[in-house]
Amino acid sequence: MSLTDPILVEVLRGDSVECVHRGALVVLDAAGRVVFSVGDIEQAIYPRSAIKALQALPLVESGAADRYGFGHAELALACSSHSGEPRHAETAAAMLAKAGLTEATLECGAHWPSGASATQGLARSGGKPSALHNNCSGKHSGFVCFACQEGINPTGYVGIDHKVQRFVAEAVGEVTGHRLDRETAFGIDGCSIPTFAVPLKKLAHGFAKLATGEGVGPERAKAFARLRAACAAEPFMVAGSGRFCTDVMGLFGERVFVKTGAEGVFCAALPGQGLGVALKCLDGASRASEVMMATLIAKLVPMDEAERAKFQRFVTPVMKNWNGITVGGLRPTFS
Repeated sequence: MSLTDPILVEVLRGDSVECVHRGALVVLDAAGRVVFSVGDIEQAIYPRSAIKALQALPLVESGAADRYGFGHAELALACSSHSGEPRHAETAAAMLAKAGLTEATLECGAHWPSGASATQGLARSGGKPSALHNNCSGKHSGFVCFACQEGINPTGYVGIDHKVQRFVAEAVGEVTGHRLDRETAFGIDGCSIPTFAVPLKKLAHGFAKLATGEGVGPERAKAFARLRAACAAEPFMVAGSGRFCTDVMGLFGERVFVKTGAEGVFCAALPGQGLGVALKCLDGASRASEVMMATLIAKLVPMDEAERAKFQRFVTPVMKNWNGITVGGLRPTFS
């Protein structure tokens, strides 16, 4: 990203601007035409967890999801960055069990649930965090189930040269039109899989294809439709209680697919408009990236008065202190 990217979100304390967030964003159609953009959309960024729906393609296209009887909940979890609530962990464990595996197969690492209530509940029960509580356990469960379907030894599946990651990188590369291999800038994600740098513009194009099924062939279009439907039916599995992605998809259903990634990244697919969205908050603040994404959704997705009233809290969120007193808020600076 560029330090010359414009200010897209202001943070107010009282009536004064206390903080600003810079960033870039772009909206494309499935033909690759730019509908709207702000900032440097050609710069490659690490999309992190925002592209989990693309990374789940091999799970569906290989037949693994059908073989193991995965429904909406399991497929939504494969696309998720979940809060580690009981249903999340239980579903990941069930996915593995259907393939004859246990959490010991997962190589994502263990951490306490990211949801505060889930952490408190686990601690009160005397439990300890496991890989199932990792916010990426659904994606990783999908990876190892895909490996089993293909007769691939899952050991070391997080490595860049492992067959699982090669299949995943190929699928993401085909959808975005950006080749992902050792010649591409890459790093290691928080869950240990490789993360490749992709231009913001190409990410948006990939999500326009996710929205429409255009330009990817009939089988991949079916896979995209299945993943979108799963996340719309089970938005809780994609994130969790009180989370932006869950709340937004719970409000709009199949009209909006939205997914966050670490360090201020968001991607979205808007099927009704045939559009894909990708954005990056320069300083990585999720509070600002949520406002950026909400502002675009508010402009692009038709809403009735009741929906717009419910959605406004995401566009201009209010900040309150520990006494519940309103002290400020956030607002977008672009239109």
